[in-house]
Amino acid sequence: MRLLIEVSYDGGAFHGWQIQPNAHTVQEELEVALSRVLKTKIGIHGSSRTDTGVHAKQQFAHFDIDQETELDLNHIIWKLNSALPQTIAVKGLWIISEEKHTRFDALYRKYIYRIHLQKNPFVIQNSFYFRKELDFEAMNNAAKELLQHQDFQCFSKVKTEVNNFNCNITEAKWMQSTDGWEFHISANRFLRGMVRAIVGTLFEVGLGKIDHVKFREIIESRKRINAGSAAAAHGLTLEEVAYPPNYMEDDKKN
Repeated sequence: MRLLIEVSYDGGAFHGWQIQPNAHTVQEELEVALSRVLKTKIGIHGSSRTDTGVHAKQQFAHFDIDQETELDLNHIIWKLNSALPQTIAVKGLWIISEEKHTRFDALYRKYIYRIHLQKNPFVIQNSFYFRKELDFEAMNNAAKELLQHQDFQCFSKVKTEVNNFNCNITEAKWMQSTDGWEFHISANRFLRGMVRAIVGTLFEVGLGKIDHVKFREIIESRKRINAGSAAAAHGLTLEEVAYPPNYMEDDKKN
């Protein structure tokens, strides 16, 4: 039996999503809690991987379990939320067909990078305090360039094992919010460190250090050294993971 789980988490206390030696990760916490509640060893497969300190408002994963009898999904959710730390919340649980895969079936992922321009103790955990004045019109003009390209090696962490650096970005824009500004970006996939590198480079545009043309040249160079420094992790949130219509319709949502 295959189950799909939806979670959200504050990534500040974790070394990212994926299990790794000698590090505290979200995946590890979830697998320990699931194994305890379901009384069998569970391994999960996530829809996305978030870096150290990055949050997720919506993250999905799937796992398999040998189970013939009907499961009380509501009760499992309650027990999981009781077992997990306050920084991780289970939002839903579904029984899905074994052909479905949370990573490969996702249509797109959406991230939001949040900044605030005045000191605000109520948003510091998921928003970056940027003290200098930024030209958001110039930043949005440069961000449009992201929609015209597919190879984003210049924004990827070096020495990452991927088959290619191609991503189909369908949204990239800065929007004013109640507390400051947000950078919304959606794509079918993202490279390691990609969004934070894009935001850090757009900061340079906003500060007048580089212009729209230079931003394009950085993309075309395919060299990480040419792009800006990665923006602080705590400002970034995995906001949404989208699936085909009726993806979970066959089973009861809890």
